[in-house]
Amino acid sequence: MSALLQRGRDAAPDQAAPASRPRRGKSAAPRAKRENLAAYGFLAPWFVGLVFITAGPLLASLYFSFTDYNLIGDHEWVGVENYERMFTDARLHSALRVTFVYVFVSVPLQLALALALAMVLDRGVRGLPLYRSVYYLPSLLGGSVAIAILWRQVFGAEGLINQVLGFFGIQGEGWVSHPDYALGTLIVLNVWTFGAPMVIFLAGLRQIPAMYYEAAAVDGAGPMSRFWNITVPMLTPIIFFNLVLQIINAFQTFTQAFIVSGGTGGPSDSTLFFTLYLYQRGFGAFDMGYASAMAWLLLMIIGGFTAVNFLASKYWVFYGD
Repeated sequence: MSALLQRGRDAAPDQAAPASRPRRGKSAAPRAKRENLAAYGFLAPWFVGLVFITAGPLLASLYFSFTDYNLIGDHEWVGVENYERMFTDARLHSALRVTFVYVFVSVPLQLALALALAMVLDRGVRGLPLYRSVYYLPSLLGGSVAIAILWRQVFGAEGLINQVLGFFGIQGEGWVSHPDYALGTLIVLNVWTFGAPMVIFLAGLRQIPAMYYEAAAVDGAGPMSRFWNITVPMLTPIIFFNLVLQIINAFQTFTQAFIVSGGTGGPSDSTLFFTLYLYQRGFGAFDMGYASAMAWLLLMIIGGFTAVNFLASKYWVFYGD
C-alpha cells in the first residue's frame, strides 16, 4: 500500500504539467496579433493602390460614361446617350473591325510560332537558357515606344525590308503608309512578341511524361500523330491559358498603333485600334464622357470573349484529374 501511495506522489507533478500549457497559449496570442498587424502593414500599399488607382478610377469612369464631360468644365448627366451614340459612330465601327482583325489574325499566328519554337527548344538544344532568354526579349521590348519607332523605320519606304527586296530586284511598298499593308505590319509585330507564351509552352512540354511518346512510337505512331494525339491534348490547359492572356493583351494594344500611325490611326483608319480611337476621343477631343463609355464597351467585349473561352474550354481542355 505504501508503495502505491509513493507512486501516486511521484506521478502528481507529471499530471499537473498540462496546467502550464494555457500560459503558452496566452503568450502566443499577442504574437499572433503582432504578426497580423505586420501582414496588414505590408498589404496596406496594395489596398491603397486598389482603392485609389484601380477601383476609384474604375467607378469614376462608370459614372462619367453617363455624363457629358470635357475634362475642364462641369459634367452634365445625359443618361445612356453616350452608349446610344456608339450605334451611329462610323469611326468606332471601323476601329472595332480593325481591332477584331488584329486579334483574330495575330493571336493564333503568335501562339503557333511560340509552340513551334518551344518544341524545337524542348529537344535539348545546347545553350537552352541563352536561347530562352533571347527569344523572350521581344515580349519585353515589343510594346515599347523604341521598338514601335524601329518598326516604322524598318517597314518605311526606304526601310530595311525594301532594301532587302531591292537587292533581289523587287520594288517594295511604303508598308506603313499603305492602307492595305499597314495593319499587317502591326500584326507581324505582335507575332514577333512570342517570347512569353513560348516560355510557358516550353514549361508545359517539359511536364509531359516521355513514356507516352515511347509507347506511341512502339505502336508505330509517326511525329504528326504523336503531336496531335499526345502533345496537343496534354498541352490544352497551357494553350487555353496563353489564348486567354494573349487575347486580352491584343485587345488592349495601343502603343504600336499610336507610334506607327503618328497617333492618327492612318492611313485611311487602317490602324485605328479601338484603344487609339478611345484616346483620340478622350484626350484629343476632350470628350471624356464618350471615351468612358467606350472603355466600358471594351471591358464588356474582353469579358465576353473571356467568358466564351471559359465556357468552351470544357469541350477541348483536358486536365490530368
